[in-house]
Amino acid sequence: MSTLMDPKFTGPSPRRTSLSPPESIRPVPTGTAPSINRIQFDFQPEDVQTSTTRLDRLKRVKAEIERAWTGYRKFAFPHDELKPASMKYRDTFCGWGATLIDSLDTLWIAGMKEEFDEAAKAVANVDFTYSERNDIPVFETTIRYLGGLIAAYDVSGGPSGQYKILLDKAVELAEVLMGVFDTPNRMPLLYYRWHEPYTSQPHRASTVGIAELGTLSMEFTRLAQLTGTNKYYDAVDRITDALIEMQAAGTDIPGLFPERIDASGCNRTAATRTESLSQEAREQVNSADLTKEPEGFDPTKLGGDVASPAQLPQADSRWEDKLQRRDVPVDTDEATNAGDQTPARPGAQQAPPLTADGSSADWDCKPQGLVSSSPNYGHFHMGGAQDSAYEYFPKQYLLLNGLEPKYRPLYENTIDAINEWLLYRPMIKDDGWDVFFTGKLTTSSRGDSEWTKTYDMAHLACFVGGMYGLGGKIFGRDGDIDKAKKLTDGCVWAYQSTATGIMPEYAHLVACPALEKCAFSEESWYEDLDPNREWRDSEFRKWSDGEAQRKVTEGAAPAAAQQNKPDNSNKGPEPVVNPPKVVKRAGIPMPELDRSMEEDDSEFGSTLPDSLKQKIGLNKDGSEKTEAEKADLGKTDSEKVKPAQVELENKPAAVQDTTEKTIAPKPVTVDSFDAVRNAEQVAASDDVPLERPVTHEEYVKSRIQRERLPPGYTDIMNRNYILRPEAIESVWYMYRITGDTTWMDKGWKMFQATIAATRTEFANSAIEDVTATENNLKDEMESFWISETLKYYYLLFSEPNVISLDEWVLNTEAHPFKRST
Repeated sequence: MSTLMDPKFTGPSPRRTSLSPPESIRPVPTGTAPSINRIQFDFQPEDVQTSTTRLDRLKRVKAEIERAWTGYRKFAFPHDELKPASMKYRDTFCGWGATLIDSLDTLWIAGMKEEFDEAAKAVANVDFTYSERNDIPVFETTIRYLGGLIAAYDVSGGPSGQYKILLDKAVELAEVLMGVFDTPNRMPLLYYRWHEPYTSQPHRASTVGIAELGTLSMEFTRLAQLTGTNKYYDAVDRITDALIEMQAAGTDIPGLFPERIDASGCNRTAATRTESLSQEAREQVNSADLTKEPEGFDPTKLGGDVASPAQLPQADSRWEDKLQRRDVPVDTDEATNAGDQTPARPGAQQAPPLTADGSSADWDCKPQGLVSSSPNYGHFHMGGAQDSAYEYFPKQYLLLNGLEPKYRPLYENTIDAINEWLLYRPMIKDDGWDVFFTGKLTTSSRGDSEWTKTYDMAHLACFVGGMYGLGGKIFGRDGDIDKAKKLTDGCVWAYQSTATGIMPEYAHLVACPALEKCAFSEESWYEDLDPNREWRDSEFRKWSDGEAQRKVTEGAAPAAAQQNKPDNSNKGPEPVVNPPKVVKRAGIPMPELDRSMEEDDSEFGSTLPDSLKQKIGLNKDGSEKTEAEKADLGKTDSEKVKPAQVELENKPAAVQDTTEKTIAPKPVTVDSFDAVRNAEQVAASDDVPLERPVTHEEYVKSRIQRERLPPGYTDIMNRNYILRPEAIESVWYMYRITGDTTWMDKGWKMFQATIAATRTEFANSAIEDVTATENNLKDEMESFWISETLKYYYLLFSEPNVISLDEWVLNTEAHPFKRST
């Protein structure tokens, strides 16, 4: 449920005694700011036709904002999110009204002042000291809630406006969140259990994603600027310094950070205690995220006295991976009433925290800085779990008016590393495009010969074009701006490459050998689509050779049979004395093969033991014993009737003879025998496919059709579109930076395709598959649809002075913060 003020709800006081207070508080930088380059293009008055087209498009975008807000207002207000197909709601972010707060500044910017006023008054009733969740997802709470409140306060006039309540609520939330920094090394607890007695116990940060660690600085810095409260800035500035120290100590890719970081600050001596554990146990202790709930754990089914310690203070597992900047949609339980809501947790008294090996948390450790969570490998890319940490380096520099210079080398080293290690040019079919993407590099402790690069195309990474453009303007790096165009155009190309006109969440592409343009090669594309081509070709050759031999056999075998047929025209019947069952290899008896051809060697058959066969009157080969053989059961060898004796006794008197005779077949010719032999060898080989294998070309064409792969794609790992903003975000930056109106045209096509594919009766929904055009709705509308995506479309067609890049800095949720003067 949404947590508006309710007398029955009681929550913890956000104010408490700090267990690990800093020795001193770092103030927000002040003084004479250095000159910063102009960012926005110097726009001139537009002609009538351009103005008419732009305003018409602006009107269309505003209509979609109004529809989406009205749908939320009618069916989900004041809950977190609307379910736009079923017209229900879900509470995915603590039930504090994520869409309500996330949309505030968009409503104001779009001129929806009445809707803004109503929403701002509703915010006054949100209780940030209570949630049905046991933990707070700090990253999402900071960028959506704290950022949304600060930006709404800024755009509505700030101290001269009428909505001081928005700043008051931002402070209320910030005071709750400040507890996450109360650790020995001041690194934050990013899944914060904020209830007693957990908050009264000492804690350390654990393994974190670089994005969630590095994407707190702008929100707390701006709050410190607005309130004059330096502790907010102090908290995030220590994170920046820790990141700088990590780079100084060295990472696999200088300038970039590994995806997962150990932020505990503690080289635990407890590691020596794990030496006696099994390999599996050591791996679990060393690699597991100890903040997660045990798998399958259901706190609602706990037995016993709920006042006793019932569970370890671990983070809510439903937030796993959610902090990778919406890398995966929130997995919420389906509620049976109006919509999704978080199940209530029992009010169990929680035990003090324990270390990884189960001992008490005395933290007997050797201090250390930030280090990779894995000494054996690292992942480096611009997608989920990494993206916004890098995005904030140039933006934080701008927000602080250049008074803190350390953010410049952080940005520049990042860009240089991307250019060297991650940047690639895709091999695409349309020669009219000049595009780049960023891939993913996986490093190994065994050396760079074991490093691997994959050519990713991630929607989340589409922010990179805007980052390159903004940073290039701030720091006067013209090469960055040129690459920004290519990176942004890459995502524009990806949009128009699918059936819906929307790029997928995550895919892989064929890469050119270098950053220079290369011609599209269908052969190269096919090679990447079928990494097993060599094996597939080999299998087809084997089958083809086998078929050729079989055809020879089919022609030679009848002739051989006719040639070997005995001529009985002038002879009477001959006696048959134990003829060989099968003639193999030029008449050489092969009793083992003879038996195997008679026995049932089915894979699913069964064989009786010889002793049991004897007891039930069967021979070893499974045939029934003769009367004489049955009579011999239990007799010694000397007492048994010999086979030859039985054979002679059963023969007609005219042919009885003590000499064993074998009638050999008529010899076959060399040619016919070779054909039979070769065919038998081919048939007997386990390597020869029995059925015709598909060829390399057949396999590739089938895969392209089955998976609906556009030219140049090697796979589509995630076909969703969850109303993401990153592509249009970079398009907007490129328009505002370059003044090139073709960016508006590109954005308009993206807008039309997006609305056509996602529109429901009252709002817009995420879709399952961007390569399909029917039955596609996911019934989800994340709060960033209004907060980011529609806002960027609106700003693209607004007057350039609306949220000018020379006056405002937008956080990763598109919340604009006013640059202080």
